[in-house]
Amino acid sequence: MAGGLRLGVNIDHVATVRNARGEGYPDPVRAAEMALAAGADGITAHLREDRRHISDADIDALAATCRKRGRPLNFEMAVTPEMEAIALSHLPHAACLVPERREEVTTEGGLNVARGHNAIAPVVRRFVDAGIRVSCFIDADLEQVAAAKDVGSQVIELHVGAFCQAIRERAPEAQAHLTRLRAAAAEAARLGLEVHAGHGMDYETVKPIAAIPEFMELNIGHFLIGEAIFIGLGPAIQRMRALMDEARAVKAA
Repeated sequence: MAGGLRLGVNIDHVATVRNARGEGYPDPVRAAEMALAAGADGITAHLREDRRHISDADIDALAATCRKRGRPLNFEMAVTPEMEAIALSHLPHAACLVPERREEVTTEGGLNVARGHNAIAPVVRRFVDAGIRVSCFIDADLEQVAAAKDVGSQVIELHVGAFCQAIRERAPEAQAHLTRLRAAAAEAARLGLEVHAGHGMDYETVKPIAAIPEFMELNIGHFLIGEAIFIGLGPAIQRMRALMDEARAVKAA
């Protein structure tokens, strides 16, 4: 673990490749086992309503694998009765509440917790009562940080995709995005929330994010699965961990 900074590996897109041919391979559970062996601290999986990648059977197997290995499963989910029932039946270590639209290619923004308070708060309460650690995936907006605290979430995961895209495009607003992430992370920590980051990180963008001291966990998937095609999943994860270590070492110095 990089100076208290954990790495969660999202294995959704192993299932995307599998489902493209309707075969039984590549197996997301095998990917989860390899990720844990390579140094991941936990596994993240998003069971979408349209089941475009992760399936119900995958969640069954991943939950069993993570329990056996003593590592956390982070279940990303929309706030719907169907997904709530699945989470309560499997009791993952954590549930990250995310927005979801069937037509989107990937999650496009943070959950509007402030607007959805009345629907979200009861779900959070039932999850917490069941022993599930609840995270809200939100944009770096102080109103949303406060709303996540208000609904009873123990964790927030900040959407860092806009920053990562700005870096890749060499866009001038990259620094402004990073400033907002720092402010939101600091405010969340002040409120007693644990702070995570997710969406869009790669080798180029991970270090500025990892250097933000309030972040306790980074959840990274698509880039690592893509990089694994060229160098293997284990080496891809190990390289990411090394960059996280470097960022924290510089910050500590």
